[in-house]
Amino acid sequence: MAEINHFEYGWITPALSYALSVLGSALGLICASRIRTAGSAGQRAWWGTLAAWAIGGTAIWTMHFMAMLGFAVEGTRIRYDVPITVASALIAVVAVGIGLAIVGTGRFSAVRLVAGGLFTGAGVAAMHYTGMAAMRLNGRIDYDTTRVVLSVVIAVVAATVALWLAMTVRRGLAIVGSALLMGVAVNGMHFTGMSAMSVHPHTRQGEVTGAGVSTLLVPIVLAVVFGVVGLVYALLAAPTAEDRAAAAYVGSLREREPAEATAVAAPDPVGLRTRSTLGSPGAPFPTRRNDPPR
Repeated sequence: MAEINHFEYGWITPALSYALSVLGSALGLICASRIRTAGSAGQRAWWGTLAAWAIGGTAIWTMHFMAMLGFAVEGTRIRYDVPITVASALIAVVAVGIGLAIVGTGRFSAVRLVAGGLFTGAGVAAMHYTGMAAMRLNGRIDYDTTRVVLSVVIAVVAATVALWLAMTVRRGLAIVGSALLMGVAVNGMHFTGMSAMSVHPHTRQGEVTGAGVSTLLVPIVLAVVFGVVGLVYALLAAPTAEDRAAAAYVGSLREREPAEATAVAAPDPVGLRTRSTLGSPGAPFPTRRNDPPR
């Protein structure tokens, strides 16, 4: 059995993966809080999509890939199948999106929370092991069943807690604390699943095909940067609850005003308006030459 190193570059990769999971969780929780205050189905779908991208794409999948940068197997290179890698990212985003739709539509209840947590947790676990199936190396990969089951349980519990937080957390400090907790849960699920893996080298070393980590790193980093910037811009540009309340208050004041404003007479400082001859078209201008002698 080949020796596996999960921290080839020390604590840099796990620290970055935890930071990404916290960042994605915080943005996702903020977007999810907008679902509850959305005024239409289109707005709820928009914020749900952004929350799914933040949690599923950044907090879960990007964290997974960043942690994999520190993964190494002695005696073999590691490559990745690009289509399967992309599929694993889509699984994470779609699973979180469906989970948010389950708990976010209709009345929030324990049944909806458990159903959404089970579906989302299973999707997160599927994302992890699909991403692992994308690996190409000179060896056979086996998994310890007990640890795999434990990682799935952690994923379900973490997903359930994440959905509950998404539907209940509103204040800034609570969002930060919840994001820190979600980061621990997501990383715990990932490294538990990784600890279940063992690699048995092939007798004959063949060529390993696929994309290297350096090849995938640039597009993934760009996707994360543009994704985070887009999420922040969407949050800053969207009106808050205070903005909507202020707009409603101004609208109510406008409704109280009369439909037509009453005309206000202009000032007449020299008394020209009192001279009726000036107000009649074609009337001669008054002069003293035609006045009768006194």
